[in-house]
Amino acid sequence: MHKTPIAILISGRGSNMRALIAACARPDYPARIALVLSNNPDAPGLDVARKAGLAAQAIDHRAYPRDREGHERALDAALRAAGVEYICLAGYMRLLTPFLTTAWKERMLNIHPSLLPAFPGLHTHERALENGTRIHGCTVHWVTEGMDEGPVIGQAAVPVLDGDTPDTLAARVLEQEHRLYPAALRRVLAPATTPAPDAAASLLAV
Repeated sequence: MHKTPIAILISGRGSNMRALIAACARPDYPARIALVLSNNPDAPGLDVARKAGLAAQAIDHRAYPRDREGHERALDAALRAAGVEYICLAGYMRLLTPFLTTAWKERMLNIHPSLLPAFPGLHTHERALENGTRIHGCTVHWVTEGMDEGPVIGQAAVPVLDGDTPDTLAARVLEQEHRLYPAALRRVLAPATTPAPDAAASLLAV
């Protein structure tokens, strides 16, 4: 089947990147990873990608002091040189400027550890617990200029249990992130061939 070339942008260990690598390795999955790109040359995920045989590159944002757009133009050039058609943000810890969000409109996805629009931004698990939330989860959404404001592609929910800490809640949400991101990307790239959710992914919603 046709495999759409994608890029994964990371800043750290790339946990969700690993889930996408595993999905793209399947012959029936509609994407292949053309490039793993980071703003951090020391990101552990770069070594993970290289060990998986993937092209991996760092463009250090610190080389562009007070010039976010200049850094993004360098990212954009690398993405286009690699023939990328879609971007998956996977723990990419930089606020994006309108340059990149416009250049890749409706071709850039992000995963966020809450059921948006609840708890955009950071420290989502702590905030969910402080708020007394009983259902938490994660969201894959299109990236727009507003932080965590883009249209939802898919969500997965987990219950908040008595005695949960931010760490225990984060661990259960992360399990769902690893299921949700590949499923949501498949829906974007090959909606006609997306299988019905199995029991493990029964909480997916579009």
